[in-house]
Amino acid sequence: MRWGEWDDNGAVADIINRVLPILILLFVGIAMRRTRFISAATIDDLRKLIVNLALPAVLFTAFLEIEIQASDSVLVVVTFVLCVLLYWLGKLLQPRFGAGREYFPFLMTGFEAGMLGISLFGTAYGVDRVGRFGIVDLGHEIFIWFVFLALLMAKRDGIRKAGDLTRSFLTSPVIVAILVGIVANLAGLRDSLYDWPVLGGVMNTLGFLAGLTVPLILLVVGYGIYFDRSGLREAVVPVVVRLAFVLPLAIVLPPVLVGHILGGSDYAQAAMFTLLILPPPFILPLYMKDDVPDERRYVNNTLSLYALVSILVFIVYLTVNPI
Repeated sequence: MRWGEWDDNGAVADIINRVLPILILLFVGIAMRRTRFISAATIDDLRKLIVNLALPAVLFTAFLEIEIQASDSVLVVVTFVLCVLLYWLGKLLQPRFGAGREYFPFLMTGFEAGMLGISLFGTAYGVDRVGRFGIVDLGHEIFIWFVFLALLMAKRDGIRKAGDLTRSFLTSPVIVAILVGIVANLAGLRDSLYDWPVLGGVMNTLGFLAGLTVPLILLVVGYGIYFDRSGLREAVVPVVVRLAFVLPLAIVLPPVLVGHILGGSDYAQAAMFTLLILPPPFILPLYMKDDVPDERRYVNNTLSLYALVSILVFIVYLTVNPI
């Protein structure tokens, strides 16, 4: 039976074609780790390439080309406040579900937007629509740099000065790309940058770099999915507890807040859903104390398990809610 006979609209074939690249690249990344085809050091270098070059190229062009609306500021505030509330929810639930685990509250908040959210959204809906995801993520980025990171560093090193956090925020390649893209957009330079001599060539170069981003991220994420079996069962608890709160929000907020109240498009609703199902930030282990190996294993297992669950939930969403 041909696809056209089974589904006249080609919806099933379209969903499969969107999902398969995600799964294939993830499995290739997993296979590269298991076969030692690429070393961990090479993956670290690729991660630096993504964060400092490829991802900023995607975000700059995305924010340059997106139609920025006044209602987008509401989404920035909502995502920031939501992240703060989730952190305090983690503090509240810690005695019951994370007793003895000092990093449990950090596993309840924040979303891995850069290394997973953009790749999932970009693969399913196109890199040219990543700007819509970026708008939803902007409030979250402010939370990560000024609250999440500050709390992590305070736990590891003591009090962190606000000036240092601001400096880190303003010198981050990702944040710089977003801010410059927004300024250029509001200044009406969207078309001019592509037409001007030299700058047009630079924009084409950024387009080439943007094309590398999604496949590289999925390969790196797949490579990083690893479980320590001795602590895998314990990692199920924070994943289930967090999903019990964020999954209902992911189902309700996009159609009600983004769609009905703010009049957002289907892609804007999909962006909100994608953000809310993502795992906690992958930077968490980088800022943990050095003398807590058992805690680090707990966090790494939770992040890996949550990443897999997030991908499965996203695939289900694509299946039941095609755009």
